[in-house]
Amino acid sequence: MKFSAQEEYGLRCLLQIARLPGDQSMTIPEIGKLEGLTQPHVAKLMMILRKGGFIKSTRGQSGGYTLAKPADQIVLGDVLNALGGRLYDEEFCGKHSGHNKICTHAIDCSVRSVWQIVQTAVDEVIYKISLADLMTEAAPVSNVRLYAEPRRLQPIRS
Repeated sequence: MKFSAQEEYGLRCLLQIARLPGDQSMTIPEIGKLEGLTQPHVAKLMMILRKGGFIKSTRGQSGGYTLAKPADQIVLGDVLNALGGRLYDEEFCGKHSGHNKICTHAIDCSVRSVWQIVQTAVDEVIYKISLADLMTEAAPVSNVRLYAEPRRLQPIRS
């Protein structure tokens, strides 16, 4: 399983803004320099984050980007969803049907069951972590409980 560069860089840019003291803002060139990203790339990420409601922008000489709400109210799962989408969603099977309009496994699909379980497990983690949780040095996330043993797959009937 991979997370995209857009999700990684977007989250890192958001963290740069979140670490600002008070009502300070940060510009695209400043974010780009700190993260080693080009200004056009940062601008694209800022547009996505602004449309997602995570940041707000102010124009002008003293303008820049600030958080749209407190860091403890910004959930990692929402940010990752805005930047790249979910690993598995309802349209997944339609996007992966091969040359057919409908997947040949549309009725009883054990592969779909696996992706649903993986998505549920990922959601159980990323929707319990706030941006504020990530801002600490070691990012302790004590409110997340991971399973010690893998769960048994249960067939999902459509």
